[in-house]
Amino acid sequence: MMNDPSKMSDQEHKPRILSIDALRGFDMFWIIGGGALIEGVAKCFPAKWLHLLAGQMEHAVWAGFHFEDLIFPLFMFISGVTIPIALLSKLEKVSSKKEVILKIGKRMLLLISLGIIFNGILRNGFSNARYASVLGQIGISYFIASLIVIYNNSVKAQLICLCGLLSGYAILQLLVPVPGIGAGVLTPSGCINGYIDRLFLPGRLAYGADAEMVSGNGIFDALGLLCIISATGVTLMGYFAGRILLQKESEPKKKLGILVAAGVGLIVLSLCISPFYPVIKKCWTTTYNMFSGGISFLLLALFYLIIDVWAYKKWTLFFRVIGTNSLFIYLIVVGNLLNVSSTTSSLIGWIINPLGENSSQLIMGIGNLSLAWLLLYFMYRKNIFMKV
Repeated sequence: MMNDPSKMSDQEHKPRILSIDALRGFDMFWIIGGGALIEGVAKCFPAKWLHLLAGQMEHAVWAGFHFEDLIFPLFMFISGVTIPIALLSKLEKVSSKKEVILKIGKRMLLLISLGIIFNGILRNGFSNARYASVLGQIGISYFIASLIVIYNNSVKAQLICLCGLLSGYAILQLLVPVPGIGAGVLTPSGCINGYIDRLFLPGRLAYGADAEMVSGNGIFDALGLLCIISATGVTLMGYFAGRILLQKESEPKKKLGILVAAGVGLIVLSLCISPFYPVIKKCWTTTYNMFSGGISFLLLALFYLIIDVWAYKKWTLFFRVIGTNSLFIYLIVVGNLLNVSSTTSSLIGWIINPLGENSSQLIMGIGNLSLAWLLLYFMYRKNIFMKV
């Protein structure tokens, strides 16, 4: 836990870009109850557009893209945006790169450990444990992206690394044959991701042949070894977006133009390639990286325009409260370290119990989201933030 750096003096820290905290909070909002709220509204009000919107709150089964498939890469993109803000400023203050690498290495190991705990290893034991995790993927991808930035000083070299990472990953998935199956078979059992996971990833793999979660050991993991490498590409895209935002010599309109152009270009390129190289979240195809990265560029441009250029900031408090404590809320709410639903039921059960199932679900969703936000707001006011 630590105090929020945005509350400290300008002499100690550079001013924060509010749009980044707000966008991170917008992203986490859907994880802590925003999606469930939309689904609850759709059940109570049977409008066709609401049901279509509610359908976007679930992951695509395999190929394809739903809004839910954006949430994780958007978070990784935002973590990349912070690299030039936080990491490069550290490099200016230390005499050795090793000191910075050691620090982000420790952060990576801590996130890997938290991810394994999140998966229930302390609850279920080490037998058949799942070691791949969301937090582990974030930590490793950030570490790899940071190493690329630290050891490649020129933007050109960094871009070459990004392009090499994305194209090399595509070559692996499309051209390298899986023994007994062949090359380019993008299914859970056929893609090279699953083959690598089965060879080298210890513990339980989370997905079966139908790409759905299974209770036993699967044949593929959406957070597996190659997926982590691929996801580094989204983090690097965020790094370049962060560099654009920090360009002091560029006017805001120019920054916005570059962000929008990058976003549109990535989306168009992804759609052009997708007929023979599909957008698949669960095995992090390069087209998925480009498509989700493109949307992330556009969302960052939108938030930057509204908040930092037009200076409409008051409305962002709701999202900033969530965004400045994203790790805490992920572990507490998503990881169920605090049973928010049970607490909400204890407080308003007398209201929702007499209602029908759909109405009860909607009010319960509102209650869960409100309780989580109020807890975060209390921490925000007290300057209590969980950082790694």
